[in-house]
Amino acid sequence: MKEKARTKIGKGMSLPRGEASELRKKPGMGSVGKWKDVAKSNFAGPKGTFPINDMPHARNALARAHFSADPEAIKKKVYAKYPGLKKRAQEREPK
Repeated sequence: MKEKARTKIGKGMSLPRGEASELRKKPGMGSVGKWKDVAKSNFAGPKGTFPINDMPHARNALARAHFSADPEAIKKKVYAKYPGLKKRAQEREPK
């Protein structure tokens, strides 16, 4: 049986051809496959969404986490990689 062609969506990540374009139509999945040079460990969301390879992208992921199906998972991954952002968020919370 012939294996279906795959499309690279990030370092060490791929999807069956055509699946990435279908996923990009779903809310919170608009960046699937747009960050091909970013390692899997540098994404906060599923299937190559919410890149967090640097501080500006991490802040952006937090700002847009509400678009994800699981915003708390996005926040957890960002805060694990950038603990300073969690401390800053806690400082800004009303007491």
